[in-house]
Formats: sequence, structure tokens, C-alpha cells
Amino acid sequence: MGRALLRAFLGLLFLAIAGAVCCAWLYAQFTSPGPLPVSTAIVIPSGTGLEGIAASLKRAGAIRRDFVFVIGARALRQARSLKAGEYLIPAESSPRQVMEILASGKTVVRRLTIPEGLTAAEVMARLELAEGLTGTAGNPDEGSLLPETYHFSYGDSREELVKRMQASMETTVARLWDMRSPDLPVKTPEEAVILASIVERETGIPQERGLVAGVFVNRLKRGMRLQSDPTVAYGIAPGGLEQPLTRADLKQPTPYNTYVIKGLPPTPIANPGIDAIRAVMNPVQTDYLYFVADGSGGHAFARTLNEHNRNVRKWRKIRDSN
Repeated sequence: MGRALLRAFLGLLFLAIAGAVCCAWLYAQFTSPGPLPVSTAIVIPSGTGLEGIAASLKRAGAIRRDFVFVIGARALRQARSLKAGEYLIPAESSPRQVMEILASGKTVVRRLTIPEGLTAAEVMARLELAEGLTGTAGNPDEGSLLPETYHFSYGDSREELVKRMQASMETTVARLWDMRSPDLPVKTPEEAVILASIVERETGIPQERGLVAGVFVNRLKRGMRLQSDPTVAYGIAPGGLEQPLTRADLKQPTPYNTYVIKGLPPTPIANPGIDAIRAVMNPVQTDYLYFVADGSGGHAFARTLNEHNRNVRKWRKIRDSN
């Protein structure tokens, strides 16, 4: 009887020691540096369970043994806390550190910058090429998207990002409209965006936007045609002309040809940025009525037609000499 008890005791002792050794080994594996040689972005698909997450981490080289990750997450009651998404895992992160990163929900923040002056179609093309977004972008109205840098996470939808761009434009226009000059010839926020899109396409020089807006405001007040080349180009080919405008183009009747029509075209010709919108809402007070390229990337402004014609001749000499 004594020997049987001794054998039982020794057996239990062996199991206890083996269990302790096993636990110590698991703990060491769970907390020791991992195999990643460099920081790596890893995507955990939505709906993936604990075992699937561990398998994905192993395939990506973030952990050595998936069962160690599973046991550790369950022991610490984190099995249901791990979230899908894209995570940046630092080099040599231990399985425990990887688990804590996934439990934090702090996914990689991606950026998409939309430059000022793109058409809606051009913005949609950039959205389609943006990695990490899902779904389709749709066909938003011209001028309804505010150009700026947008942040998103892997798996976000293009449709939702478009809605954010539209909401940003609506908020920006409403705020600037409330602070507009009292004597503007544009009667609605929508008209202000139309004019801002023309200003945006006319000059890329920040300090010129207010002056260009001032010229167009002056022309509208006097009932003069805007005579803006970008509106002509948009009316002929909204997707972009592949060759310079000709004199025949300037006479071609379209709803956007401001050499032919009076006032504003029916819609924006691009998506203006906040600076162009602000310039239209509060244009520079000037008596300029004309401007033309000056050959240096900017424009020469004029008060009279004679002065403008001299500037045009200068520009043509510069253009023809190149």
C-alpha cells in the first residue's frame, strides 16, 4: 500500500513538474522576441477567428508557433478582443506584443491626397487605384468633392470616403459662404463653387487666386463674358484635352464656353480647393479686368483692353520663341 501511494505521489509530482516545465516553456515562447526581421504591415481579414488569426500571423512570419499564440491569448482572456484590420507589427515583436497590438484596434492609418483642380472623374480614378479600399466609388457631381488629404484604414469603402469628401465640401462652402463679401455677383453657394473651380483651373499660384477671382467678379458685375480657356476645354472634353485650344475651339458653342455664353457655366469644371473657394468668397478688391500668362508661370494683369493686348503680344512672343 505504501509503495502504491509513493508511486502515485511520484506520478503526480512528475506531472506537476512536467506541467510547470511546459508552462514555463509556453510563457517563454509567448514573451520572447518574434521572428520578424523588420516592421511589417499585416492584414487580419474581417470575421477571422483566433485560430485563423494565429495562422495568418504565422504565414506572415510574425510568430513561430500558432498554437503558442492561441494558448497565450486564451490564457489572458484576449481571444475575443482581437480585431480585424491592418496592423504594423514592429520587428522582433513577441507573440504577446502582437496580441496586444491586435487587441488595441490601432490599425495602420493610410492617406490619400486629392490635389486641387481635379475633375470628379480624375478623383474617382485615384480612388479606384488606392490600395486598401473596397467597393466602387460611384459618380459624384462635379465640384462636390473637397481636395485635401484623407485618412482611412484597410477595408474602408470607397463609397464612404466619397461621402466624407462631399461632407467636407459642404461644410467648407457653408462656413465660407457665411463670411463672404456682401457685394458678390454670385447669388448662391453653388455659383460660388462654380466660379471657384474656374479660378482653380486658371492659376496654381496661391498669391494669384484672389486677383484672378477679383477679375472674374469685376467682369460678372459689368456683364462681361468671363472668357476663361479652362471652361472652353471642359466643354469640349471634360476628361481633358490632349492638345492646346485653337481659335476655332474658342468659338465652338457649348454650355461651358464662356467666350460664347454670358455668366457662369452650368456646373463646376473641377473640384476647387479651400483657397480658391475662399478667394471667390472674398476676392481681392481690384480694378483689373483682364489677365494673360506672362511666361514665368504667373499672369500679367491689365485694367484696359489696350494694356491687355500688349500683354498678349508679349506672351505670344515668349510662347513662339520656345
